[in-house]
This record gives sequence, C-alpha cells and structure tokens, in this order.
Amino acid sequence: MKKFNIRKVLDGLTAASSSSSSSSATAQPGTPRENEVVQETLQSEHFQLCKTVRHGFPYQPCSMAFDPVQKILAVGTQTGALRLFGGAGVECYCQHESGSAVIQLQFLVNEGALVSALADDSIHLWNLRQKIPAILHSLKFNRERITYCHLPFQSKWLYIGSERGNIHIVNVESFTLSGYVIMWNKAIELSSKTHPGPVVHISDNPMDEGKLLIGFECGVVVLWDLKSKKADFRYSYDEAIHSVAWHHEGKQFVCSHSDGTLTTWNIRAPAKPAQIITPHGKQPKDGKKPEPCKPILKVEYKTTRAGDPFMVLSGGLSYDTVGRRACLTVMHGKSTAVLEMDYPIVDFLTLCETPYPSDFQEPYAVVVLLEKDLVVIDLGQIGYPIFESPYPLAIHESPVTCCEYFADCPSELIPALYSVGSRQKRQGYSKKEWPISGGNWGQGSQTYPEIIITGHADGSIKFWDASGLMLQVLYKLKTAKVFERARGKEEKPNTDIVDEDPFAIQTLFWCPESRMLCVAGVSAHVIIYRFSKQEVTTEAVQLLEVRMQCEFSEVDSPDLGGEQTPTQPASAAPSSPQETEPPNQLSAGTNSTEGPRDNIPCLQVRSSPLKQSPGYQVELVVQLVWVSGEPPQQITSLAVNSSSGLVVFGNSNGLAVVDYEQKTLLLNLAISELYSPSDHYQKQPCSPRKPRQPSGAKMSRKISSSGEQKPELDGKDNAFTRSRSSSVTSIDRESREVISSFYFCESFPRKSDSLISPCLLVGTTQGSVMMAALSPPPGADHKPQQPVSFASCGTLVSLKGGILTMALLDAAGTLLPPSYEPWYDPNASDEEKEKEKVRRRRPATPPSSQEGQDTQFAVLCSEKQAKVVAMPSHTSIYKHNITESSFVLRADVVQMAGSYCLACFCANGHIMTLSLPSLRPLLDVNYLPLTDMRIARTFCFSNLGQALYMTSPTEIQRITYSQETCDNLQEMLSELFTPVETPEAPNRGFFKGLFGGGAQSLDREDLFGETASGKASRSLAQHIPGPGSMEGMKGAASGVVGDLARARVALDERGQKLGELDERTAAMMASADSFSKHAHNMMVKYRDKKWYQL
Repeated sequence: MKKFNIRKVLDGLTAASSSSSSSSATAQPGTPRENEVVQETLQSEHFQLCKTVRHGFPYQPCSMAFDPVQKILAVGTQTGALRLFGGAGVECYCQHESGSAVIQLQFLVNEGALVSALADDSIHLWNLRQKIPAILHSLKFNRERITYCHLPFQSKWLYIGSERGNIHIVNVESFTLSGYVIMWNKAIELSSKTHPGPVVHISDNPMDEGKLLIGFECGVVVLWDLKSKKADFRYSYDEAIHSVAWHHEGKQFVCSHSDGTLTTWNIRAPAKPAQIITPHGKQPKDGKKPEPCKPILKVEYKTTRAGDPFMVLSGGLSYDTVGRRACLTVMHGKSTAVLEMDYPIVDFLTLCETPYPSDFQEPYAVVVLLEKDLVVIDLGQIGYPIFESPYPLAIHESPVTCCEYFADCPSELIPALYSVGSRQKRQGYSKKEWPISGGNWGQGSQTYPEIIITGHADGSIKFWDASGLMLQVLYKLKTAKVFERARGKEEKPNTDIVDEDPFAIQTLFWCPESRMLCVAGVSAHVIIYRFSKQEVTTEAVQLLEVRMQCEFSEVDSPDLGGEQTPTQPASAAPSSPQETEPPNQLSAGTNSTEGPRDNIPCLQVRSSPLKQSPGYQVELVVQLVWVSGEPPQQITSLAVNSSSGLVVFGNSNGLAVVDYEQKTLLLNLAISELYSPSDHYQKQPCSPRKPRQPSGAKMSRKISSSGEQKPELDGKDNAFTRSRSSSVTSIDRESREVISSFYFCESFPRKSDSLISPCLLVGTTQGSVMMAALSPPPGADHKPQQPVSFASCGTLVSLKGGILTMALLDAAGTLLPPSYEPWYDPNASDEEKEKEKVRRRRPATPPSSQEGQDTQFAVLCSEKQAKVVAMPSHTSIYKHNITESSFVLRADVVQMAGSYCLACFCANGHIMTLSLPSLRPLLDVNYLPLTDMRIARTFCFSNLGQALYMTSPTEIQRITYSQETCDNLQEMLSELFTPVETPEAPNRGFFKGLFGGGAQSLDREDLFGETASGKASRSLAQHIPGPGSMEGMKGAASGVVGDLARARVALDERGQKLGELDERTAAMMASADSFSKHAHNMMVKYRDKKWYQL
C-alpha cells in the first residue's frame, strides 16, 4: 500500500493569493474581513494520502495457491495483482509493478513467504510476515519462457519448467540459479524426432524426492532420476497432457488429456496405462473407444485412510452439451457428482488435512476459483454443499452504477440494517466453519460506524458495513419489484432511453437520520422508500406521473393540451399538478402506430399487491412520461427533505418538487423560470446551433414547463460526459443547461433578510446557483396538510463550470446539515410514533440574524472553482480557482479533525482539500489519473478522511487522506502470518524403517549447490533485489508482534554470527595446530642432517 508524498502548502501565502481576487467583498457593509471570519484549525499536517484496503472479488483472476498450515489463500490476476485471504476481515492486496499476468503461485508452506511467476518470465519472492507484503527478490529470465513451477514441501529449491522443455532450479533463499539443468533432449527418447513441447507439469514422487515427474505438452511423461541425471521411465500417450496428479504412495499417477480422458499409470509399467477412463464420455456398446470430450483441464487425486479416494476434475464434458455451464466433477468410489458453476472455472484446489504428500491426504474441501466468484465446496457432507463466504465477493453480482459513502453515521443504523438483512440470507450452506481461516484481524484505535451504499444495473441497492477496514453486506433492496416483469419478448418493457438494464440505479439520496431513501433510475423514475421493522402488504403501489417538457422548439408546434406552468413562479403551488393515477396499461409500442407517444411512462408499475418485508418499503413511485413523441429525459439530480416531506429532482427540462406525504406534485418548473428578471445572466431562449435530435424521438416539443435535452449520465457524471471531449467549451456544451445539484437548507433566501426560512439551493451545469424559498403554511407544527408554497429568489452567484456540491456553514464554520425528521416506524402505533419523535427531536435552529452581520456561509463548488458566500448579505468573500486545465469530478464538504473542509477529485488525478471558509489549499496530490468512466461515477469522499472508488468492475478501493489514519494504518491492518507449528511428519512404522520403505529424503544441496553443479549461465536470468529487504521488513513491522519478530530475527542473526565465529575460530585453531605439527615434523626430519645432505 503505497504512501504518497504530499506537496505541503504554505498556508498563509496561499490563502492570501487564493483569496485576493475576491478581496473586494470587504467593501460591502457588514462583511467581516477575511482574516477575521472564522478561526480555522485545519493545517496541512492533518492530511496525508494513502491506500488502505481493497474489497471485492479479484478482477480477472488467473491463478491460485493455498498454504495448508497457515490456511491462507492467494489469488493472482491478469493485471499483476495479488489478493490474499484469511479468516473474516483478513484481506490484503499487493501489486507487481510490471502489471503482467500472474501465471502461477507457490507458497513456502508455513514460512510466511510466497513465490509468484509472471507472464513476463519473472519470478518474485514475497515476504508475508509483515502487514504490507513486499518483494524480497526477483529473477528475470531472458532466454526462456516460464510455463510451470513446482516447490516441494519444506524445500528451498524451486523447479521451473520452460516453453523450450527445459527445467531450471532456483534457490529461493538467495534467488540464484543452480547450474543443475534438465535439458529436454536428455529427458525424452533419443529416437524421438519432434520437440516434446512446453513443460506442463513438474512434481516429485511423494515417496522418493530423488525422482522428478516431468510432463510435456505432447503427451510424454518422464520420471527423472535427479542423482543419476537420467530418465528412469518414459510414458507416452497420443493426446496432449493438461495436468498430472500422484497417488500418495508414489506408485501411480493420473494424467488428464485434451480428449477428455484420464490415464492411470503404474510407475514401473511405462508401456501402457493401467487404466483409461472418459468420465463424461458415452460408452459404445460394441466396445469401441468412447467419443472424445472436451479437455480435462485439471485433475487432483486425493486419498483417504478410511474410504475410497477422491478424484476431482474440471472440464471433460461431452461436446453435445452446448450451452451448458462449467462443471466441477467429484468422483468418489462408484459415485460421480457433477457440480454446475455460475461462471467458467479458472482453477481449483483440494484442501487436505496434511501438508505431507506422502501421507493419506484426507480431503475436506475444494476451493473453486471462477471468473467472477470464489466457491468452497464441503466434501464431508452429503450433496457437497458450499461454505458461506465471509468475504464481500458479491459487489459485482450486478454491475455497480453508483456509490455513496457515509462515515461516522448514527450508531443504531448498522444493527437496524443487519436485523432486517439477516432474514435475506440464503439457506443450505455447509454447517462447518469457513476453512480459509488464517491470519489475525487488525484492531485499530479508530472505531466508528461506516456504511457504503452501492446501486446496481439490475435495480438493486446494497448496504454494506464498512467499519474497521472490513466490508460486510447488511441489507439488499430490489427496486425492480415495484415494476411489472416482462414475461416474453412481446411484452418487453419500453426501453427507449436505455438499450438494456431499464431498472439500473442512476443516482440515490439517503438521509441517515430519518432513514429516508430516494432512488432515481435510468428509465426516468424516482422511488421513495421508508424504513420499517414490520412486514406490510401494499395493495396498490402509489404512483405519480409527471410531465416535464422541452421549453423551446425550432418549429413552433401547436399546444397539445398539456399542462401549463406560469412563466413567473408564484408564491402558491403551480397549476395542474397531476394527482395520483393508476399506471397506464398501454405500452409504448402499441401507441406508436397511432401517433406520437404521449403520457406514457417507460416502465409499468405493478398492479398486483406487493408484499414488503421488513426494511425499506415503497412510499411513492414517480415516473416521467413521454411528451409528444419525446422520451423523458434522465434524472440528473435528487434531494429529499424529510422535515417537510419533499423530494426534488431535476434534469435538462427543469425541476419538479413532490410532496411524498400528500402524494402530489407541488411544482414543475423550467430552468429559465428559476431566474429572476433582474438577473444579469439568464438562459438564452435558443441555442446558436441546432441541437441534435435524439434517436427515435420526433422534434415536436411543446412550449411549456421544461428545459432542454440532457447528457447521458446523472448530475455527478454529466460534468465528465460534457467535458471529456477535446472541446470542452463547444457551442453544444454552452447551449445546454441541466440541473446538476440540489441542497435543502434553512437560510436567508433574499438579500439582507433577517429571518431564517426553509430554502432550496439549485445548481446547474452552467455554473448558476439559484435560491428558492419554501414557505410552510402558518401554524403548521409538523407536516402541512396543504401544499408548501414556493418562490424563486433568483441567482445567488455564478461560478465557472457546472455546480457539483453546495453546503451551509454557521458563523463558527460548523456545517449546518439540512433539517430532518427523526426516524419513526411508519407501521408502528401512533403512541410509539410520538414517543420516538419526542425522544429524537432535533434542536431548533437559531431563528434570526443581527442586522448588518453575516451568520452563515454558503459553500459552493463547481467543476472549476469554489466560492464562499456570506449570508444574508449574499456577498462572495472567498474564491479559489481549483483547476484551469482540468475539471473537478467529485466534491464534498466533509468533517476532518473536528473541523470541516472541501475535498475535491479532479479528472487529471489530483485529490485536493481546501479549508473552510477561507478555501486555503491544504492538500494537493497527483493520485489517480482518470482512465475509466467507472472511477468518475463511483468516487466519493466521506467524513474523517475517508474516500473510495471502484478500481475495477469487481473491486472497491478505499483510501484515506487523514494523517492520523495513515499513522495508525499498521495497527488497523490484518496480519497474514501467525506462528503455527508444522504438523509432524507421518510415522514410517517399524517395518518400513527396517526394510527401507516410506518416504526417502534427498539432500538437494549436494545436487543443486554451486559446489556440485557449478554456476548457472549469467545471461539466462537476471537477479533483481526487491524493495522489501531485511531493513525494509524491520522498518515496516510495528507493534508488539513486530518488536518480537525483530528481536527474534536479531537473536537468530546474533546466534548465527556467533556460530560462524565459533566455526571460524575452531578452523583457525585446527589450522594452527596442523601447521605446528607440520613444522615440528620438518624440524625433526632435518635436525641432525648436514647441509650437504639436504
């Protein structure tokens, strides 16, 4: 997890330079000076950016390995990523710098190390004894392509097979090549005229480490004697080999072939296989060879002490099973079970009780790595049920379309969501504990509730508990249940707006305090949900259809009798609100032959009773309808105010305000009607260039309460959609205005107002921020029984670029959240409702402002700049140009270290924070250049320095911009390696020991060491020291475990050095003694001789 150096900003200098352009605000009466507004506490030292954890299923997995002692699973991907999994909450992500695919992984069992082989012909040794794994050594092959690796249990010598058919041997301690090489032409028959192909398998005989089994792609298997350096036996079959598996006694092995057959060989009978079977082949009655099947890609042969062995294989289905899903076959005795998988199988591993290959294996589970899932099958129960996974691997069950992050939310939310979500869990799981249980869950000092909400393409919404760097699903909501399902192709719903996924979530708004949830879908529909702990059956879903039209047309079209909205917004509710109507039963397809489609929604709300389980239950469905052959425009922004029972949504046609309590439409305004006549900047009636016609829609637009067409994505995304073209200032862009942001607040709607009243801030893609006053009827203490009045107050301020976020601060710089109604169960009794309201009633907001003094600050951020406006004087007191060459994709006002700041993510990859209200730059890091629209759609900030985004279609990456979190990250992360005793080796028994039976060991050092085999060619591979050297390991480790580990390493090193010193001293003493004896003998020999006798 890489940390990023921050460009520290000189607070005083930057503040002066960034706010100098707005210094003219001090000329306004009552406006405080810039350096006296609010005492700010946030400094650059509070910020540091680093990655924390990655959740979800590894994207594009291609390899897998398991440590049977540590019980840790490693998964490699095609992008060079490594994901390591242990028990619940134990997850780790690391990345190879080259980004090449990880073709194979090998654990150094119970050593806290892992070897990875990459498609770029490099191998790497990872140290897993630290919380953030690091590479200790790398070896890059120059002349050979790596195809297979094998590391025997408790061995330091790694066998590497190549595409040329050769086998090289690497010392994993020093990561140096041995001079011992098995050449392909020595392994195969000398009479063979063809190359055997790449090495596809290497393994040593379980009972004799000196015998190496080598499988070549062409179908040749060689049993190589390492000591004599020659082939003992050669086994040949006509079909290509995909995998080989040993029987634990070392007398037989099984090969899987490309024609769907399994061949069993006795090692001392190489002439022909002892058995040939085709597991899924049809056996002809005349005794002929079975019809060929698909290749068996992998086979594993595992024995049990008390029963029949297990043979597990993937592939091998007959060719007539076209369209059948991928299967895993488990053969046990006479029974054969075929287990269908939801996705293609990438790899599988059989988990066994012992790590020793020479003992009965006793398999208990099979880990199956699929393209988009990880499944663990229980071999010990009838029917082979699967284990319930503790990991959040189902994020991508349907593609994620939007994401929201809530840190430090009310503490009672997670238990409430868990209680209703626990009833949704599937049944039929294995009753045993999850077998991948290694590591220790990190326990940091920062504990606060965190919730992530994801919206998906199938219309589902998932709530996740993200507390403590973990991620667990709490509750799942299916919004598609509200609509009728198409039973056949003829009844396919009208999906004119989108080609597929008509229920996909476009944007959502959630109020944690009131638990109100509002969802906007791509089919121009809005659904309002309430949270209830009781089950209800809704006889008819409440529906409200809204007609929002384009305001201008190039050819005047006659009025078709639609509703009219006054050009000047009145203080009362607008005319012609559409009351609740039953869903229109006509489909758009049937209406198209009679004339333009009109008053028809894109989806049909179900008419049958809807059983709603405890959790979120439908309060109201709002649908935009077709207008004179024009499809409704997708909704770009959304907001809910639970205290007044209002939901507001907008698009390129304007905005609509709905009272979800009264089920009525209060307001339907075009964007131009939000401007007051005194505004200097108003929307032009026509664009300089003719807008393009939408496909399938006629340009017959009524002059009524609507705006223009909309971009393809929601309010947070349309900025990117409009700006990603090479000409971000094109006429086409400037000619369109779309509602991009809403914010309910209690403020001063008109300049120099002295009383606070409910307001709505409206932001558009052209940088305008308008204010509207919401006036509840006098004397209404809770919910008005008559419509809320609405009055537009014109433009508050204009910024460059589309408006992204708006917020309100009080005079002390503290965020003023929108008013809300405390949650109560809508299905509870009236007494319980009143008790809940009294118990959780919000404190009243200060009602007024002293004359001539600003008591609030409106924070406004667009794609290009940020402004702070003093209220009620409506004076812009601070301005900061965030970026000139790029544009902001996401901006949020967040709490940080007891204060508030503005966090921004730009399309050029920069993450920035600005102090509030002075807009001083505090952080600016070039973190993540925008390479995918998914990142722009899902990036979001939250309180306490937390943020996240979808780094791949299946994974969520969480990051922090808090210095405190970065400092405590080592404590918060989980530990992969835990001290565990290696199981004892199987007992050889008296007779096997007496007569030489049992496993035979091999001193590989004598064979592969430099003394015996010489040095390898320097040009064959290049050794690269990794960044995770011993010094790096010592620096990275922390806490008590790290201190103990360092002490243990130091003790071992000291003991080793003392031992080496003792050995050197003994050798010197022996040498001195030998020299003394030799000198004495020489002296005795020549003592009595004369010089001429020498």
